[in-house]
Amino acid sequence: MYPLFSFQVPAAFVALCLSFMSTSSHAAGMVPETPVVVVDQASGEATLNVRNSDDQPALLYSTIEHIPEDAEPLLLLNPPVARVEPGKSQQVRFILREVGPLKTERLQRVVFEGISPRQGGSGAQVHLTVRQNIPVIVRPANLAIDRMPWKRLVWSVAGQQVRVSNPSPYVVRLSKAVNLIPGGVTLDLQRTYILPGEVLMLDTSSTLGTHVRLFPATTYGFAVDSYDAPLIVQR
Repeated sequence: MYPLFSFQVPAAFVALCLSFMSTSSHAAGMVPETPVVVVDQASGEATLNVRNSDDQPALLYSTIEHIPEDAEPLLLLNPPVARVEPGKSQQVRFILREVGPLKTERLQRVVFEGISPRQGGSGAQVHLTVRQNIPVIVRPANLAIDRMPWKRLVWSVAGQQVRVSNPSPYVVRLSKAVNLIPGGVTLDLQRTYILPGEVLMLDTSSTLGTHVRLFPATTYGFAVDSYDAPLIVQR
């Protein structure tokens, strides 16, 4: 769902901006009211309003998309298909399937796709499908809210690589690019999240540095100030 950006701009924010672009010259189509959906296991469901910003009726198709690291089917959507009039909104329910008690946050994505009808006669045309793809975070029941989970990441030097681990139960969202400080060497995370329990090994041209500067985003995808995490040198 997601303009080129320098490493100073968190990828989560850039992804949100790009999500509202399409190859069509028509309006943005189906627009979710928030950039992220959070489903709490304690309540078992969440809702999100999706607005048809186009000037004609359209069918809203809603589907769950799994990330490569987690393919477990956790959520049902209702309704999966709905007709939405111009300027109107459709409420979509995210219903948590019957699963055991979750121990960590889980990350999935939801795709909203608007398909407009063809116009008959000599002016017939097909409106291109517009897709919005946003994250869905499923939270364990009774898990305390941590507004700065990126501070829980552990960064260390391992040989000629930088190792980052997430020992916390929280999904950490951040820019793909982080920097070694001092020196400014840029490391590529390849994606904009680190899952609970994950360990990533990052290739680098230099491991010289005392800190890692990262550019985090909150659970709801909003950019915050950069954060310098200590870089541990393993002896």
